[in-house]
Amino acid sequence: MSVFQAFVVNKTETEFTAGVQTISMDDLPEGDVVVRVHYSSVNYKDGLASIPDGKIVKTYPFVPGIDLAGVVVSSQHPRFREGDEVIATGYEIGVTHFGGYSEYARLHGDWLVPLPKGLTLKEAMAIGTAGFTAALSIHRLEEHGLTPERGPVLVTGATGGVGSLAVSMLAKRGYTVEASTGKTAEHDYLRALGAKEVLTREDVTAERIRPLDKQRWAAAVDPVGGRTLATVLSRIRYGGAVAVSGLTGGAEVPTTVHPFILRGVSLLGVDSVYCPMDLRLRIWERLAGDLKPDLERIAQEISLAELPQALERILRGELRGRTVVRLG
Repeated sequence: MSVFQAFVVNKTETEFTAGVQTISMDDLPEGDVVVRVHYSSVNYKDGLASIPDGKIVKTYPFVPGIDLAGVVVSSQHPRFREGDEVIATGYEIGVTHFGGYSEYARLHGDWLVPLPKGLTLKEAMAIGTAGFTAALSIHRLEEHGLTPERGPVLVTGATGGVGSLAVSMLAKRGYTVEASTGKTAEHDYLRALGAKEVLTREDVTAERIRPLDKQRWAAAVDPVGGRTLATVLSRIRYGGAVAVSGLTGGAEVPTTVHPFILRGVSLLGVDSVYCPMDLRLRIWERLAGDLKPDLERIAQEISLAELPQALERILRGELRGRTVVRLG
């Protein structure tokens, strides 16, 4: 393992490069655990890290990849030893610390989650940050009191990673799921995941947003934000909630206080990066159990050599579900 393959981005005053190259252990950042990476995945943030103006990477050269799963090859951390199977997501991995697009990674043991029984390393990366975010969203909604009997649950951006996994998880839990997407060709895919009704993007993003609209959903999982979030808030049933985790539709939310003070609606923020470890472990246990999604329908696998094309496609909005990157 003196040298190995990694996808590296580099930026100088005159050029930007991104591609698979050979690096060594000496190139890896500090950490007390070395992991032989078996799988990573493709996320929108990774796509941004692969372009010169993505505003994700702060220092170069850099190895992106916000998710990884593999086997410990050496450890100075008390919780882990050689041979342990582990997952790493969040903690700015792939943003400020070298990430998963490398055959080996050196990480801080405090960031690692033991692979739970019921998941393989490949399944863990088919889930990844997107699935963890979806599961954390559902967990927070259920803590708020959501049950299948309360009414239908909306999932926005439903063909993306968070959306696809949320549809599958909610359907498995017995919820009536309504899924919205801007991709008309993917309606059958969403129904196969368990959506009872598929809505267009326009159905959930009103041109004129009313302070309060007709009550429709008991709750929503929203990785979109923007005008979509404002529209959805106006249509949540009394006492319901929206778990928001993204801003693909924009960071500005043109809403009013009316849903909150007249219908008791709650807006629940979902952060997967700095989620406390005790909760992180609980969510991963649920992902191996009652929240384990239909990964066969959702995930596809590629090699490290195919990664550059996949990163381009996710930035163009062309990827569906989850893409797993095989490294070992």
